[in-house]
Amino acid sequence: MTLLNRLLLLFAVLGLSVGCDQATKQLANATLKGEPMRSYLGDTFRLTWATNDGAFLSLGANLPPAMRFGILTVAVGLLLLGIVIFTAANAKLNPLQVAGYAMIAGGGLSNWVDRARNDGSVVDFMNMGIGRLRTGVFNIADLAILAGIGFLLFAGWKQDREEKRKKELETPAAPVP
Repeated sequence: MTLLNRLLLLFAVLGLSVGCDQATKQLANATLKGEPMRSYLGDTFRLTWATNDGAFLSLGANLPPAMRFGILTVAVGLLLLGIVIFTAANAKLNPLQVAGYAMIAGGGLSNWVDRARNDGSVVDFMNMGIGRLRTGVFNIADLAILAGIGFLLFAGWKQDREEKRKKELETPAAPVP
């Protein structure tokens, strides 16, 4: 993959991830904030406005504000920058891997933007589950991060499969006694 193609894919996926997440958060702020929860598909899918001061599943929400800022804003910002630089500079990445890293960075960047705008909080608005078995409240950025991880796992599986196939073709068959 050429540098230009890698950069175009990286920034297109980053832009789509951040754009979709920020647009849906604006919509959630306009239609769900201060409103009762909305339930769909027999209460399998819920829309409800919430904020999260922590990371995934509110991890770190109870940390002192200075520590939370240092970890969730400064450290995460540096990590996201590192992911973007790694992806832009690594000529060995295939398109699936570039898209995966871009989705992870895009979701992280969009939540990072939320923290900057909302005094350290991220807007969440979706919840799924059956009965008492439910997810935490999440947003499109969280879905982008999970999809990016899925892309990377699929790319790794595909690469392992291709390598095994190559080895099988290179290894001569054992003689039959």
